[in-house]
Amino acid sequence: MTHHGPGSEPPGHISVGEDRPLLVAVAGLLSFVAMLDMNIVNVALADIADGLHVSAATAQWAVLAYQLPVVALLLPVGRWLDGVGMRSAVLVPTAGFALSSALAAAAPWAAWLIAARLVQGAFGAVLFVLMPVLAIRSVRPERRARALSVPATLGPLGAVTGPAVGGLLLDHWGWHSVFLVKIPFCVLALIVAWRAMPRDGGLKRPDRRAAADALLVSSGTAVVLLALTLASDGTPWLVLALAAVPPLWWWLRGPGGRPVTETMRVPGLLRAHGSVLALAAGFAAMRYVVALYLQRDGGFSATTTGLTLLAFPLAMGLAGPLGGRLADRYGARPVAATGAALTTVGLLLLVPSADGWSPADVVWRLALAGVGMGLNGGPTQALVMTTVPRNRTATVGSTVQLARSLGFTLGPALATVALGPTGSGAGVHAGLALAACAACLAVPLLALPGHRPGPASEKTTDTAPAVNP
Repeated sequence: MTHHGPGSEPPGHISVGEDRPLLVAVAGLLSFVAMLDMNIVNVALADIADGLHVSAATAQWAVLAYQLPVVALLLPVGRWLDGVGMRSAVLVPTAGFALSSALAAAAPWAAWLIAARLVQGAFGAVLFVLMPVLAIRSVRPERRARALSVPATLGPLGAVTGPAVGGLLLDHWGWHSVFLVKIPFCVLALIVAWRAMPRDGGLKRPDRRAAADALLVSSGTAVVLLALTLASDGTPWLVLALAAVPPLWWWLRGPGGRPVTETMRVPGLLRAHGSVLALAAGFAAMRYVVALYLQRDGGFSATTTGLTLLAFPLAMGLAGPLGGRLADRYGARPVAATGAALTTVGLLLLVPSADGWSPADVVWRLALAGVGMGLNGGPTQALVMTTVPRNRTATVGSTVQLARSLGFTLGPALATVALGPTGSGAGVHAGLALAACAACLAVPLLALPGHRPGPASEKTTDTAPAVNP
């Protein structure tokens, strides 16, 4: 490890021998808020349609207008963040996210709301990529897995608790509150980051070439996301994904895509991304099918169903810190693979669901799967982000987030196909079996070790030089 003398550190540098737990907490908090926004608005769509006097289809864009830029801008944002100062990269998108939330809450008509949500999604994309980078750079190398377990655990927790929180807010304060609830968290994160992070050289405006690359990759990924989202209305919509091939191919062969493809050639990195996508798809498919099973076949109320489904995130939240500690002590790969195996077992135990099952029968199986996801999240993130140089951590962070986002969208689409047009009991079993098979794919992908990283990929400390993309 190279020692830097006084004045030799780059602007915004966080010293390697120093832990900043407050910044790790900021990373977790903003991950929770950004993921909360992915689902909290869903429960308010009917009220938004009534309040703004629009159709349900128009109100649906309050969700899609956030999700599309989040997924579409992940890769361009990752390339851009590899060359900017950390402090400014935290403060600006956090402030923008809070401001656009306020504008969405104040929307007098639908076009205003959709525009505000598009802007909020763009800032959300920056937060998604930045949070694991902030966590990994805020602690010493031997504590990285436990630091990464914070955003890796709190992010998915935000996603699964969104509907419950949204329903509570909607019942007491109306649809405006689902946008306003995130602002205090953003203000708290701004105060902590402003005081705890060293000053840096500020942000860099993307050049014309970077803007063209962003247009290509964002249009391609947006088409894929739309195809997966609309596939719930019919599988022919999946054909729309073919329209994403030309822009993505053009981008991958250009100067913007080449650094991403070079990064993905690091041994074992592509398999780790596959495991992230598989687990996310398995989790999302399971959650979709179990909710349907409990309410339709089990006859349980929406409240009972929601409380039952909370077993997964609660177990995940408890196991997440343990997964990080175990990975720092025994290595990220075995802990991540063990977590994926536990999740697979929990999902497999759900497959033979029967009419006589009570919520308690479902809860302990969900809890087992949640423990596995908690053990897997931080170690997998550490496995990915510690195999690339420091000047590529944001790039690889964006590719991981893209894999997870596509998995969350792909899972319900595949579950809908498995359920069939009637959603019969056989379809429920098929959907749960599909979820378990998806999770099962992650186990060999993580268990098989890659080749030992070369010298370039071992430079993962903050002493590695930061270069512009």
